[in-house]
Amino acid sequence: MRITFRIILSIFIVIGVIVVLFTVLQVEQEKKRMTKDLERRASVLGESLKESVEPLVAKGLAQRLQTIVAKFGNRENLAGVAVYDAGDKLVASTAPLTPHLKTPLPLVGRVLSAGQEEGTFFFMGGKEVYLHALPLHREKNVSGALVIFYETKQIRESVARIWENNFMRWLVSALFISLTTLLVIRWSMVHPIARMADWMKSLRTEKEDAPLPPPPGRVFEPLAREATRMVRSISEARSAAEQEARLRRNGETFWTPVRLREHVRNLLRGRPLFVVSNREPYVHERQGKKIEYVVPASGLVTALEPILQACGGTWVAHGSGDADREVVDEQNQVRVPPEDPQYTLKRVWLTKEEEEGYYYGFANEPLCHIAHTRPTFRAEDWSHYEAVNWKFALATLEELENSQDPWILVQDYHFALLPRMIKGKRPDARVALFWHIPWPNPESFGICPWQREIVHGMLGADLIGFHVQFHCNNFLETVDRALESRIDWENFTVERENHLTQVKPFPISIASPAPAALSNPVNGSLKKNLLREVGVQGEYLGVGVDRVDYTKGLRERFLAIERFLEKYPSYQGEFTFVELGAPSRTHIKEYRDLVARLETEAERINWRFQTKEWKPIVFLKRHHSHKEIAPFYEAADLCLVTSLHDGMNLVAKEFIGAKGDESGVLILSQFTGASRELKDALIVNPYDTEQMAEAIRRALEMDPEERRARMERMREAVNERNIYRWAGDLLSSLSRIRLSSVPPMGVNTRHNLSKPNNLPGGG
Repeated sequence: MRITFRIILSIFIVIGVIVVLFTVLQVEQEKKRMTKDLERRASVLGESLKESVEPLVAKGLAQRLQTIVAKFGNRENLAGVAVYDAGDKLVASTAPLTPHLKTPLPLVGRVLSAGQEEGTFFFMGGKEVYLHALPLHREKNVSGALVIFYETKQIRESVARIWENNFMRWLVSALFISLTTLLVIRWSMVHPIARMADWMKSLRTEKEDAPLPPPPGRVFEPLAREATRMVRSISEARSAAEQEARLRRNGETFWTPVRLREHVRNLLRGRPLFVVSNREPYVHERQGKKIEYVVPASGLVTALEPILQACGGTWVAHGSGDADREVVDEQNQVRVPPEDPQYTLKRVWLTKEEEEGYYYGFANEPLCHIAHTRPTFRAEDWSHYEAVNWKFALATLEELENSQDPWILVQDYHFALLPRMIKGKRPDARVALFWHIPWPNPESFGICPWQREIVHGMLGADLIGFHVQFHCNNFLETVDRALESRIDWENFTVERENHLTQVKPFPISIASPAPAALSNPVNGSLKKNLLREVGVQGEYLGVGVDRVDYTKGLRERFLAIERFLEKYPSYQGEFTFVELGAPSRTHIKEYRDLVARLETEAERINWRFQTKEWKPIVFLKRHHSHKEIAPFYEAADLCLVTSLHDGMNLVAKEFIGAKGDESGVLILSQFTGASRELKDALIVNPYDTEQMAEAIRRALEMDPEERRARMERMREAVNERNIYRWAGDLLSSLSRIRLSSVPPMGVNTRHNLSKPNNLPGGG
């Protein structure tokens, strides 16, 4: 109540001050206008009287002058007229004025001396009048003065009306604005705050099975956003605690961000954690005049972002956004996430030539993926690959300057040379390299002209991780054939040039799945709305989420859908598959050709089966945010993950994580790392069109109870081996490695890192 009174009082005072200021200005303008009007009227009247008065003044006929001025005593707003001779002596005046003109008027003296008409306001008899004096002439000489007196009652009344009207305006405006403000406060502030309080109370007290939806932000959007994060954190912590308690009762363990944070703190004991990758977790881009940030669609970002959010540290990555340089400081750093900073992003800048050669030219050649695509090796691409690895080494070592015993997680095939470069300068650093793609057999990898340099650089790491044991075996066999080294097959270690490297599988995952729904499965309206948005009608929805890449088996997927509709025509008009395909490396001809082939294939199949309101394949070729993808996961009856060769493929786990209602079926390629863990998926050979078509039919016709049981078991598997456990296992293994105090051979520790052409040999 007190706050309301203060607001109303403030409104009245502020509006009152504004009204007074504007009224004063308006009064001054009105006075000027009316004064000019008086001057004009007096001048006109004076000029007409001068013709009659001037001859009489010259002849000294006072009686006749008195007769003339007496006629002007009763006119409207005219107080009277007076005539003076050249000696400033009153000759004649209107009777009411005579008692007040015993003393000379200063105005008359000025007019007689200057010979020009003049007007002024003058207090006479206790009230203000307006005087206008005109000189009288006789043969070009001033012979006297004619003074006209006007009452100012009209001006006073006009000013009073202005003040009265503006006072009423102030009163009405203040009342109206106060009432409006109170209503706005109630609708936009009091009501949202009350809703927010009820919402937070329901979550705190757990009185509601389904918590109230978060209140709309409106003017409290920043507060609502922060409160939403806080409540979500509390809810997640409570859910994690309940899940951990349940798992502990069953003799199992459950990893959460809190547990990972405490685990890493115990391992690091104040030592810094660094992540090095090509892909950055946040990209800043200019949208018109504003700078917006986007989270790139990347399995690596999906996997690593929760770790640094949980543990803090520094992420070193290529700055690829067109506004990335505008948001960093002088050290090329920016704190992220932008809305709730938890760690530092250090950006490294690459020229177009470096990016073209290192990333598009060498790193992305199909060497590790068994996808029946011949790689092309160019010496200039390899030179750029070496140079960029040195550039990242420089940036990372710069961050390590004031750090003791740092821990570094190097990510993926972009930085095969980086571990040895860093170890050569900082033997005290614990370096882990995680390879996110498959490692092929030695014969396949052996075609690379620089296989020795690549493997030698990787063995600079203390720990090398792959998704599955099969890839670890392939790597060790490649080392055995390519380099002189000592391999311990029992402990999966490689000793080369006084340095020991351990090779282990670490199946990567996602954060914990969303809590299981307490209500019925996803309402069919969500599915209908999504199908309507993509321009079709149907009963069943399938989804695929991929980068448009030759390893993802998209063409094989489309052919399986075609075969399914051939074999089971009853599903024509009922089943629609939506492919959310993110274009990848579109300036490379092979990738553009791939997109064109997939478009052609989808159009051919659609032309064969489509009706006016339905088509079997909707191919959406653009980058989709996690927020846009989530509804398709939730509503889909099945998800197709049919990679021809893949390290893990987190789409499979993301689909499972989104299925809080435990519905839906996952159809999964046997050539993905995920197929080793998700045994309850329908495992298929993506090259076998008949098998995939049959898997689609089985998924759509599966008994609901079996579908639920399969999804429940897969969610438990993903929950148990989530991203936090992956990080915990990886860092625990890295902590157990005994470091040598001697730098790995093959790297000159006195080497000047600013000269990237002097690279270590392959041995």
